[in-house]
Amino acid sequence: MGIQVRKIVKLLEETRMENGQPVPGPHRVAFVGAVIANPYPSEYVQDLVTLADALGEEIGRLIGPPCVELLGGEVEAFGKAALVGIDGEVEHGSALIHNLRFGNVFRNAAGGTELLPAAEKTGLPGSPIDIPLKHKLDAKTRSHHQTVTFQVADAPRPREILVACVAANAGRPLARLAVFGAETKNN
Repeated sequence: MGIQVRKIVKLLEETRMENGQPVPGPHRVAFVGAVIANPYPSEYVQDLVTLADALGEEIGRLIGPPCVELLGGEVEAFGKAALVGIDGEVEHGSALIHNLRFGNVFRNAAGGTELLPAAEKTGLPGSPIDIPLKHKLDAKTRSHHQTVTFQVADAPRPREILVACVAANAGRPLARLAVFGAETKNN
């Protein structure tokens, strides 16, 4: 059993100015999402892992490497998300994205070693989802802690899941906070 894909959504956002200041770069964020039929039945089932294991790599290949490719350069920060349509459970989306067979495909394509930060929720078509990003090699790199919001106007429909990968070429535009732990050094 493979996944049923209704659509693939790709978005590349470039920030060139932030608060009136030029952004070196520009700052780029790539989003690739797949709107898929929810592979789980609408009634409760105990075992979600077996199906997630079977589909994880296929979903990962569908959106992970294309996200890196869309960014068009070195990935520094990344994240993932699942937005589950009605007649589905948030746990359905969680099972699909919190699966190493899914995550490793994206992590390897991005050259990362850290766990992918994630967001998952249920929502109506067009619902926004806020996706956290962290540095791909060191989740404590404060400059790369950021959240991006995405939405797809007609997804997820009932019995669908929007599964997404997000990559950024840098930390927050014009990041200038002290490094993690600096507060304790001054006390």
